[in-house]
Amino acid sequence: MGHHQARATNDSTETGGRRGSAPAHGHAALLWLACAAQFMVVLDVSVVNVALPSIQSALGFDDAGLQWVVGGYALVFAGFLLLGGRLADLYGRRRVFLWGLVLFSASSLVGGLATGPGLLIAMRSVQGLGAAVLAPATLTILTTAFAEGPARTRALAIWTAVSSAGGAAGNLIGGVLTDALSWRWILLINVPIGVVAVLAAVRLLPADRPREASGRLDVPGAVLATLGVTAVVYGVNQAGTHGWSGSTTVTGLAVGVVALAAFAVTEARYAAAPLMPPRLVRLRPVAVGNVVMLLTGACFIPMWYFLSLYMQDVLGYGALACGIGFLPHTLVGVAAARLAPAVMRRTGARALIVLSALLAAAGFLWQSSLGEHSGYVDGLLGPAIVMSAGMGLLITPITTTVTSGIADQDAGAASGLMNTTRQLGGVVGLAALVTLATATAGGGADLSYRAVFTATAGICAAVAVLAWALPAPPRPADPAAATPASRTAG
Repeated sequence: MGHHQARATNDSTETGGRRGSAPAHGHAALLWLACAAQFMVVLDVSVVNVALPSIQSALGFDDAGLQWVVGGYALVFAGFLLLGGRLADLYGRRRVFLWGLVLFSASSLVGGLATGPGLLIAMRSVQGLGAAVLAPATLTILTTAFAEGPARTRALAIWTAVSSAGGAAGNLIGGVLTDALSWRWILLINVPIGVVAVLAAVRLLPADRPREASGRLDVPGAVLATLGVTAVVYGVNQAGTHGWSGSTTVTGLAVGVVALAAFAVTEARYAAAPLMPPRLVRLRPVAVGNVVMLLTGACFIPMWYFLSLYMQDVLGYGALACGIGFLPHTLVGVAAARLAPAVMRRTGARALIVLSALLAAAGFLWQSSLGEHSGYVDGLLGPAIVMSAGMGLLITPITTTVTSGIADQDAGAASGLMNTTRQLGGVVGLAALVTLATATAGGGADLSYRAVFTATAGICAAVAVLAWALPAPPRPADPAAATPASRTAG
């Protein structure tokens, strides 16, 4: 304990001495600053979906180009997450957080004023770069400001709830802004939020302490990691259009696999200051926890895509009605995330991952029984409550497990890795489920959607099984949970 107190004192210029000593209002302000930035990042993944027809008619997009309004953001976001996470470790959390906010807000402004397809796609890609810097930084701010234990678990639960709300609210906010104002406001709305967040960050985040590693960015590792993840995401996206045997699909996946293999060798043998320190992935909570997060992303990120299509194509909902139809998913997910710390105190993180994954699997199985004659209550509302409760309870214990016992100097790398695995899981899961839907489309829309949701339930069940390979750390209420010895034993 004395060692950690001394560490907190020595790092006071970097973290503001906040570990266990900052006033409560300082913790709360940092928490909501991180959550506001994370909300913007997650929101912009889906907020443009319902506005695509308006964007197409306003700027003259063809069908091939329109997909890159969504794809450009997602591709760059996923590709640069590992690099974005490590930047905060090397150059300081305050500086990198501000870079990300300014980049994200400025590209939102230019994109919202775009007069042609090329400029909009370019700005959506720059937005993705800003998001890749911001997303790991928000989590790093929390894991370095809050000591391990109940306080950090509660902070991560709120961060998870806000992330869930941002993802679920994208369709609703996009529909409201597009119908009431213009599609341009789905981007312009980020500007005033970003300005307020920048001013708050300047005031709240302590100045960065110079580090010995500052400036020693692992350039070969950064290039290989970014190329590898981007190529894999591109190849998987191409599978939805050209099939898994298409030349662009195979090329993208091959380049991605080779680049990631070279990245692993470079980090293990040649990098003086690795982008992804090998000591991190040798920790069982980090290694197994990220596989669990990969599968979790493959369950929950595609859920919004298929439910949105079902509501609009089968049930005939408009954009705004579809957004409103997602409100139960949002509200239940947020409520469950807020309950997660209390449940963890009784069950422990590993048991909660198992129970919540099984609950989500039950919800997806119920959702697989929907048909074109299903009503909203039995076809959507009931399954929404069950699957969203499982989803809301699941993310907090995974995040807590993956980020526990990580040294401050590696917090950004750990956050970047976890965000990367979740996004990769979502991309690969969506492509695989689209392939399944296409293969079963001959049996009608009902059979196609049933197959997708049944498969998703199976992935959730796999999460529950894999979670047993995680170490069983002390429960958050146990004082030993915050000691170095307990983390090492885990």
